[in-house]
Amino acid sequence: MPTPHINAADGDFAPVCLMPGDPRRARHIAETFLTDARLVTDVRSIEGFTGTFEGRPVSVMAHGMGIPSCSIYATELVQHYGVRSLVRVGSCGSIREDLPLRSVVVALGASTDSMVNRTRFRGYDFAAVADFALARAAVDAAAALEVPVQVGNVFSSDLFYAPDPSINEVAAGLGILAVEMEAAGLYGVAAETGARALTLLTVSDHIVTGEHLSPEDRQHTFDDMVRIALATAIADA
Repeated sequence: MPTPHINAADGDFAPVCLMPGDPRRARHIAETFLTDARLVTDVRSIEGFTGTFEGRPVSVMAHGMGIPSCSIYATELVQHYGVRSLVRVGSCGSIREDLPLRSVVVALGASTDSMVNRTRFRGYDFAAVADFALARAAVDAAAALEVPVQVGNVFSSDLFYAPDPSINEVAAGLGILAVEMEAAGLYGVAAETGARALTLLTVSDHIVTGEHLSPEDRQHTFDDMVRIALATAIADA
């Protein structure tokens, strides 16, 4: 049944859904990697598609920017459309000198400055973690595709323009690999709804060195990550 943010019909979504932030990337994944992909939702120009990959049904839908937007779409996909596994495919900024541009990160956990998970947990800290089976499948898929990955914690920030950049040094000192804006919220939704979730990220910017990828390099690295995500999706199907 359609929701305020998704106008798909019942049965339009596969049990597993890849979720980039950018609607153009959702379309790119559908047109480049899926067979017989069809548009199933386009409310507010946030497009979702369903097709097959190696014979298995797979959906892809954008989630927008930030924890609130991602949480809305993730919640509605699970509660109204029966999606059971959500794989975010996005970008991040490295805060460690030993995590260079083009690296692929498997976000096993997500720290955050957001209050969403404390709200869920009545003021207590909630350990926002990925589903282990999905994470293991992603690491195995990356090895099979010969794409190196780093596995660890990321920082999901509510603020793109942070007023105190020194927090990145503190985070790096705690072993956090990179900064992004959605994983902690996605993992909270998955825990709350009984779904499974994973975040895969490409390092498109390096906060320490100031380096960033060109649009061409960004797309090439993104496609490598999508291949890992799709292999993970069919392993989970």
